[in-house]
Amino acid sequence: MPLSEAKKIYFASDVHLGAAGIKDHRRHEMRFVQWLDAIKQDAEEIYLMGDIFDFWFEYKKVIPRGFTRFLGKLSEITDSGIPVHFFTGNHDIWIFDYLSEECGVQVHREPQIKTIEGKTFYLAHGDGLGDYDKHYNFLKSVFTNKFAQWLFAMVHPNIGIGVADFWSGKSREKNNKTYGSHYLGDDKEWSVLYAKDVANENQIDYFIFGHRHVARTVSVGPKSQLLFLGDWIKLFSYAVFNGHSVELKYFEQEQKV
Repeated sequence: MPLSEAKKIYFASDVHLGAAGIKDHRRHEMRFVQWLDAIKQDAEEIYLMGDIFDFWFEYKKVIPRGFTRFLGKLSEITDSGIPVHFFTGNHDIWIFDYLSEECGVQVHREPQIKTIEGKTFYLAHGDGLGDYDKHYNFLKSVFTNKFAQWLFAMVHPNIGIGVADFWSGKSREKNNKTYGSHYLGDDKEWSVLYAKDVANENQIDYFIFGHRHVARTVSVGPKSQLLFLGDWIKLFSYAVFNGHSVELKYFEQEQKV
């Protein structure tokens, strides 16, 4: 896909809207909306790479309360003709058709490979790739099971969403304790090992992953780079492709200039 003149492609992940540990939810949401408002001026496409919500479940007639500014901005952007791609993460794995039907986004539940301006991109949230984390892969298979989803939908939203918010918080606490928000090293990061496996068999220029809450570029092959997108809880980081290369940037730093 060729880029229009002076247009760019943007990637962001791990906003965790609604997370219990965030003190000012409105400010947190508004910051991300301000970024979307800023990039829409020259965006060819926008990729939201998972865990945008800290929890999300669509009942037949009910969605989680809140996020109106974000959902409105998504709708405004897609209405203007800019494609927005939404990858489900481990925290918002239960996104079904609301965002696509009401906000016009393209929802992806599996990794995608795309060629843009002659560069090949491997795009994924970054969780459960390969066979490195068998325990998580088993849990993911349960959460994506249609019968399990149906059972959860039978629970009243006040109870179901409350339980899920509690579970989400505990999951994040466990991950922070086990992995933290620091880079573990090329030989210990499962997504790096997975990317190297893929790069050995395929020519991929850029792997774009979220999930790990670190902002970092890692070489995973002679001509392959993996970019961890960071998060919007502490780092406020994102990546931008200008048609030639991908660069990590930080929204908070830009606001201070």
